[in-house]
Amino acid sequence: MSVNLNTANNPQLEKQTQKGERPIEGALRPETLSEFIGQKPLCENLSVFIKAARARGGAMDHVLFFGPPGLGKTTLAQIVAKELGVGFRATSGPVIARSGDLAAILTNLQPNDVLFIDEIHRLNPAVEEILYPAMEDHKLDLIIGEGPAARSVQIDLPPFTLVGATTRSGLLTNPLRDRFGIPMRLEFYAAEELAFIVERSARLLNMPLTRRGAVEIARRSRGTPRIAGRLTRRVRDFFDASELKEANASLVDQALSRLDVDGAGLDTMDRRYMRCIAENYGGGPVGVETLAAALSEQRDMIEDVIEPYLMQQGLVQRTPRGRMVSAKGFQYLGISAPEKASEQLDLLSEQNDKA
Repeated sequence: MSVNLNTANNPQLEKQTQKGERPIEGALRPETLSEFIGQKPLCENLSVFIKAARARGGAMDHVLFFGPPGLGKTTLAQIVAKELGVGFRATSGPVIARSGDLAAILTNLQPNDVLFIDEIHRLNPAVEEILYPAMEDHKLDLIIGEGPAARSVQIDLPPFTLVGATTRSGLLTNPLRDRFGIPMRLEFYAAEELAFIVERSARLLNMPLTRRGAVEIARRSRGTPRIAGRLTRRVRDFFDASELKEANASLVDQALSRLDVDGAGLDTMDRRYMRCIAENYGGGPVGVETLAAALSEQRDMIEDVIEPYLMQQGLVQRTPRGRMVSAKGFQYLGISAPEKASEQLDLLSEQNDKA
C-alpha cells in the first residue's frame, strides 16, 4: 500500500496551520473520517453505517471499538458524532460508580446523541444492568426508595448511540457485548500509515520534518498513533533546542536514542520484561503474576501495554504454561537461549505445526 506524504495541497491542514497551533491533544486528532489515516476497512464500513443513519434520520446502532490502547478509539467516537451531526457526551466505566450517575447522563441526552464510554469493561455490574434496557428499548428502570416503600420507576429515553471502547473485550459480559450491533476491532498500523500521521502532526506543530525523519519516527512507534504523536512532540523539543533548519533522520535518531527508544521501537520497560524472562527464568515459561511481581508492575500494564507489540513482533510467546521469550527474542537480546528454553520452543513449534 502506498501513502502520499505530501500534505501541501490539503486545504484542511493548511487552514489548521494558519490558525496556529491548537492545544496539543486537539491538534493531533483528525476530525473527520476523510482525515483519519489507517484502519481502512473499518472506516469504510463505519462510513456506510453513518450515511445510513443520517438517511433514516435516526440514531445509529450501538458501536463497540476494541483493540490495543492508542489506536484511535476515542478519536473515532468523536468523529462518529461529528459525521452524524449530533451531540457528543464522554465518560468512562470507572467514573460511573452508581446507577444514579448513569441515569443523570442518559436523561440529559438529546435525540440521536452519541454517548461514549471508555474502558466500558470496567463498568460496575449494577450500573451495567441499568444500561441493558436503555440500549435495547430506550427505557430507564430505576428503584426509588428502600425497603417496603421502594418503588420502580420507568423513564423514557430519547434514541441514542452508545459507543463503547475497551482494550479488554474478553472482560465484557456476554449480555453487554451482544447489545452492540456494530463491533469493530482496531489493528496496529503499518509504518507507512504512521509516517503520514507523523508528517501531519509535525505540520500542525510547525516543525519542518524530512520524510526520512518521519519514517524513522514511524518505525519506532510500535504501530500506534498515540506513541507516534508522543515521539513527534519529543523530537520537536530536541529540534527547538537545536540550531537545525529541519528535523532530519539524524536528529530523530539522536532524540529517540536519548529517550531509550531503540530501532525496533522497544523501550526500557520492554527490554526489562524480556530480560527478566530470559535471564531470571531461563526463557520461560513463567506466569504473568510472577512477572508482575518481579517487575513491580501491574498485571494490566503487562497485558495491555507491553505484551501486545512484543507478541506481534514474535519476540515473546504466550503459552498455556506462561510467557516465553522466542528464538527471535533471544536473538534481539543478543544472548543464547538456554538448552531448556530451546527444547520448549522446539516443542511449541511442533505443536503449532500440527495445529
